[in-house]
Amino acid sequence: MESTEALPARRSVLVAGIAVAGAAGVAAMAGCSPSKNSAPAAATVSRSAGPTVLAKVADIPVGDAISATLDGQPIVISQPTAGTVVAFTAICTHQGCTVAPAGTTFHCPCHDSVFNATNGQVISGPAPAPLDSIPVTISGGNVVSG
Repeated sequence: MESTEALPARRSVLVAGIAVAGAAGVAAMAGCSPSKNSAPAAATVSRSAGPTVLAKVADIPVGDAISATLDGQPIVISQPTAGTVVAFTAICTHQGCTVAPAGTTFHCPCHDSVFNATNGQVISGPAPAPLDSIPVTISGGNVVSG
């Protein structure tokens, strides 16, 4: 039989373990669902102080798009016509999921919103607003921010 002195120590370890597991679960759940009071993630995309090379124009087929990043944030870049590139935040305006290029559209895998890859406008919802545009130019065969 165990001594009664070991029981409080075991209870303390058990209670501490439950508290840590509970806090981890709350933190994980908070990361999965956006706050009703927070702005969509698209509003938080930061801009570089200077131009940043985002992609090679040759890597973006005409009439198609690619995924990239700007300051660690997901973006999408499309080439609607030869030599014309446009970029948008890849954060869906519905609930902040990351959209993916799908030919002439961007598709949100979470709730099936579809955006036009040329202008970022919503083609079908539930997204309530278009994707934020990101200014880009072509320089030396590269797509650069700014």
